Amino acid sequence: MPNAVRLDNIDHHDLKYAIRHGAAFGDAVNQTLVLPTEFAEVQREYPILLRRRDDGSFYAVAILGFDRGENLYLDGERWAADYVPAMQARGPFSIGLSQGPDGPDAMIHVDLDDARIGRDGGQPLFRPHGGNAPVLDRIAGTLRTIQQGADLSPRVFNAFATEGLIAPADINITSDGVGGYRISDVFAVSGQALARLDGAALKRLNDAGFLSLAFMAVNSLGNLRRLIDMKNAKAGA
Repeated sequence: MPNAVRLDNIDHHDLKYAIRHGAAFGDAVNQTLVLPTEFAEVQREYPILLRRRDDGSFYAVAILGFDRGENLYLDGERWAADYVPAMQARGPFSIGLSQGPDGPDAMIHVDLDDARIGRDGGQPLFRPHGGNAPVLDRIAGTLRTIQQGADLSPRVFNAFATEGLIAPADINITSDGVGGYRISDVFAVSGQALARLDGAALKRLNDAGFLSLAFMAVNSLGNLRRLIDMKNAKAGA
C-alpha cells in the first residue's frame, strides 16, 4: 500500500524527486486514462478512444501500444514524447482532502515509499528558504489537470452522447511490425457524426466549451499511424 502523507515544507523541506518512468512505476501499460482538460496536448501525440463503464458512462483513454503491457513511448526510464498524460506524469503525488475551516481543502500528498522520492538524488520539491520549487509547481499543475478533468468528464461525454457523437470503434490493424491487431470494446468520437451536426447542436456544444474537444478527439485518431510506425521501428531494431 502507498505510504501517502500530506506534503509540507517543514517535515519535507529537503525532500527530492527523481523524475523517472518505467514498468516499476506503473508505466508499462498500453493505454492510460486521459481527461478533457489535457485533450489539447494529448491529441498531438496519442490516439484518444473512449471506453464505457458498467454504469454506461464513458471515459477517455490514450492508446500507448498494441500488446498487453506495451508502452511504445517508454525508452528506458524516459518517456519519449513532448507530453506525458497527467495520470502518468503525476508520479507518486496525489490530491488528498483535509478538513479546513470552510470545508474540505485539496492538498498535495506524496508516497514516501516510492523509489523516486528521497533526500539524496533528484530535484528539490521546496526552495531552501521556503516556497515551492519549480518541479513542485509543475506537479501541482498536473494534479489540477486531473482534478478539474475528473469533474468535467461526465458533462463532456454526456453531451457527446446526447448529440450522437459517440460510436463503436472496431479498429483492426495489419502491419509488418504489428502483425494483426484488434482494439475492441472501444468507442470514438465520430468525425462523420460531427460533420452532420446541425447549427443548433454545434451551438450547444460550442456554448458549453465542448465543441473543440470533439474535434481534438477526432483529430487524435491520426496518431494510430504514428503508433504503427513506432511499432515497426521497434521491430526493426
